Amino acid sequence: MVDLFFAFILGAVVGSFLNVCIYRIPAGLSVVSPGSRCPRCEAAIRWFQNVPILSWVLLRGRCARCRAPISVRYPLVEALTGGLFALVLWKFGLHGVTLVYWLMTAALIVITFIDLDHQIIPDVISLPGIVVGFACSFAVPWVSWTDSLLGILVGGGSLLLVAVVYEFITKKEGMGGGDIKLLAMIGAFLGWQAIFPVIFISSLVGTAVGIPVMIRQKADAKLALPFGPFLAFGALFYLLWGPELIRWYLRLFVPEGG
Repeated sequence: MVDLFFAFILGAVVGSFLNVCIYRIPAGLSVVSPGSRCPRCEAAIRWFQNVPILSWVLLRGRCARCRAPISVRYPLVEALTGGLFALVLWKFGLHGVTLVYWLMTAALIVITFIDLDHQIIPDVISLPGIVVGFACSFAVPWVSWTDSLLGILVGGGSLLLVAVVYEFITKKEGMGGGDIKLLAMIGAFLGWQAIFPVIFISSLVGTAVGIPVMIRQKADAKLALPFGPFLAFGALFYLLWGPELIRWYLRLFVPEGG
């Protein structure tokens, strides 16, 4: 339990940095310098005003100097990262693979919120992520380097095929290139075996979310929803509960002895 608590704290600290990445990467700014500052008055945020989650609560969601509101997303990203770090540790324990999947989790969180805000998946995360995921396969006992390489090819290739077929039929661009590279990155970390469960989960959740949104906005089927967040959700769900999901599916749809 103590380990999970410290994993949450570490994740919240990492989440604070991820907030910087989410804000600065789309703007083409450095994530290293300058230090954190209020986007309105540009006052530097001192270290004791930058304690994850707690500072936002104590400051009542406002800048200490100009009292401009600070989005609730900041503590939410910190809490989300902390919670996911704790879940990954709970799943894999004190093992080197935990560090690997913490890294993947952090990348997916940044991608999710950037895609929600800007409908883009930055290459500066997904492309290095493919390389890092492949390199990490040498440290993950159950994902061989061949599984990882196939995951890159199957992940990127499957969505590329869907995009080409969709564009051929409709004469319109459907699946974005960022989604293709993101699924290739997921395949690099999780192996080719994860690709189709991740696509299934993300499509199921995307449909469940997209239909109510279309109804609420009185939109048609052409409403553009970023797919990156659903792919990220599918990857994390598979990471944490993939074997259980597959066993459930086999019990439900495959007869015994079949």
